[in-house]
Parts: sequence; C-alpha cells; structure tokens
Amino acid sequence: MELQDTLNKIFCEVFDDDDIRITPEMTANDVDGWDSLSHVNLVTTIEAKFNIRFTQKDLLKQRSVGDLIADIERKLAA
Repeated sequence: MELQDTLNKIFCEVFDDDDIRITPEMTANDVDGWDSLSHVNLVTTIEAKFNIRFTQKDLLKQRSVGDLIADIERKLAA
C-alpha cells in the first residue's frame, strides 16, 4: 500500500471521518477538529504505524501533509 493511502487511513481514524482525502498541500486549517490534542494523537498513531519517531525539530518544521509525508519517507529510508 502506498504511503499516502496508509496515511489517509490514519487521518480518517484519528479524525473519525471516512471522507477525508489528504493532499500534500493540506494543512491543519483544512481538517475539522485538527487541534493540538488531535495533532498529538495523529503523531503518535503515525509513529506507531510506521515504527518511527519524530524529533521536536521535525514536528516544528512540518507545515503541511506534504512535509509530514517527506519526513516519514526520510525516516523510513534511514
């Protein structure tokens, strides 16, 4: 399964919305309920699913879903 498809399923699960379709340009402003608490849930779910860990620096520079995808790909390649 493609990374973006897996990530989309995680978004649907975390935000309890099966209609979410993520795009690289998407930001927190584009998703109802994406606040600081749901962001923590999103990050921990992603880390568990992909068996990776984000640093605080990673999290601070992520501005969009595209940034998130790039960081996941980078960590999976390491």
